[in-house]
Amino acid sequence: MSATQHIARASPAVAGQKNVKSQRQNVARACPAASKQNKAIIHSMQAAVRGSPVAARSRQQRHAQKPMQTMAADLADAGGAGGEGQRVMIIGGDGYCGWATALHLSKRGYEVCIVDSLVRRHMDLQLGSDTLTPISSIYERVAKWKELTGLEIKLYIGDICDYDFLVEAVKEFTPDACVHFGEQRSAPYSMIDQKHAVFTQTNNVMGTINTLYAIKDYAPECHLVKLGTMGEYGTPNIDIEEGFITITHNGRTDTLPYPKQGGSFYHLSKVHDSHNIHFATKAWNIACTDLNQGVVYGVKTEETIMDPVLMNRMDYDGVFGTALNRFVVQTAVGHPMTVYGKGGQTRGYLDIRDTVRCLELAIANPAQRGEMRVFNQFTEMWSVNQLSEIISTAGAKIGLTPEVINVPNPRTELEEHYYNAKNTSLLKLGLEPHLLGDEIVETLLSFAVEYKDRVDYKAIMPAVDWKARKESVKA
Repeated sequence: MSATQHIARASPAVAGQKNVKSQRQNVARACPAASKQNKAIIHSMQAAVRGSPVAARSRQQRHAQKPMQTMAADLADAGGAGGEGQRVMIIGGDGYCGWATALHLSKRGYEVCIVDSLVRRHMDLQLGSDTLTPISSIYERVAKWKELTGLEIKLYIGDICDYDFLVEAVKEFTPDACVHFGEQRSAPYSMIDQKHAVFTQTNNVMGTINTLYAIKDYAPECHLVKLGTMGEYGTPNIDIEEGFITITHNGRTDTLPYPKQGGSFYHLSKVHDSHNIHFATKAWNIACTDLNQGVVYGVKTEETIMDPVLMNRMDYDGVFGTALNRFVVQTAVGHPMTVYGKGGQTRGYLDIRDTVRCLELAIANPAQRGEMRVFNQFTEMWSVNQLSEIISTAGAKIGLTPEVINVPNPRTELEEHYYNAKNTSLLKLGLEPHLLGDEIVETLLSFAVEYKDRVDYKAIMPAVDWKARKESVKA
């Protein structure tokens, strides 16, 4: 089979008519021959591709849809031509941040394609967990988007660790910008055991190197926008700059990459990515923006609320659930918020609506050839204790009875520390943040209450201990 045949070119109009069998065949063809582990993952993924079509249809019946002409007018009113003529490839476009970004950019005039192996759906099956929100298959999603807006999002279903597949996708789509979300994104997942650590680093580092080579050889003008993490920096006892720091040592001064102190094999994979990208930009004269993103919360954007089929995922479990989303769901179902250790752990946070806007700003204002610039992508800094207090206040206002408990910290991290990170670059480009307040938290809580019947109480507590021996690990 040629590399071209590996690519699933799924036009939304056709994808909606595909049966489940043909969808499974597309996924199987995208399996990289080089990795037995990835083969097993893709094989197990087949059931996840189907999403929840029965539930989606029943939800559709309860919601009257706008005619396409009205929807098109709404898009025009929203200034949807900002990216007209630019082609953006979104690797990992079926995931939490990727899906919201794909719709946001498509609505604003960018021609968008999604490259995704759908492995995130498999991970839910593997762990026995599920998103709080029912999500439709990627085929249903892009078909519904075209039905509502007339806009097509192309699909390339496959693994970017399969270089032949990735090259054919890049050659066919010819992107002007490539947004790279396509990595295993959970620190706890990377710490389950040796297998999960190796998968995380192999998947993430190899996928990024493949992407760099594909751009160098087949799309040298393409601007890479790579999603890193604020966790690369760790918690140093000095201010965190945006990627680089100027140091004077023994009478000499230089500007160097900021020291990295990743706190898990996931975070360290991102550190390796940053070093590889920095080298590639200098060696090959390509352009890259590295977005060190904070913890993202929320589920709704302008586009994902247009129809239930477009709904985004919301993870609350101990492996993929981020602190604020996890606390919101715990409060909604009457479970105490689980603060790890002393609760002084402080991080940068941002609303999912700001995530998609940051990506748009980075694409619209590209880096220069030969440059790796770094933006710290967050809007506010909160400790875990502060988050629990904010949610307690908002929850009481809507009749809930929030509680907080401190549980043993499963992670290896400082629980009380200095934390002051800079984040001015995206603000200078025009980001207008949605700051965390009672109104936003109340909306999140009400949303979680709506879907509380889907909560698996066994998934709420910490599932992975950084220091656990193999026989005590909960896989």
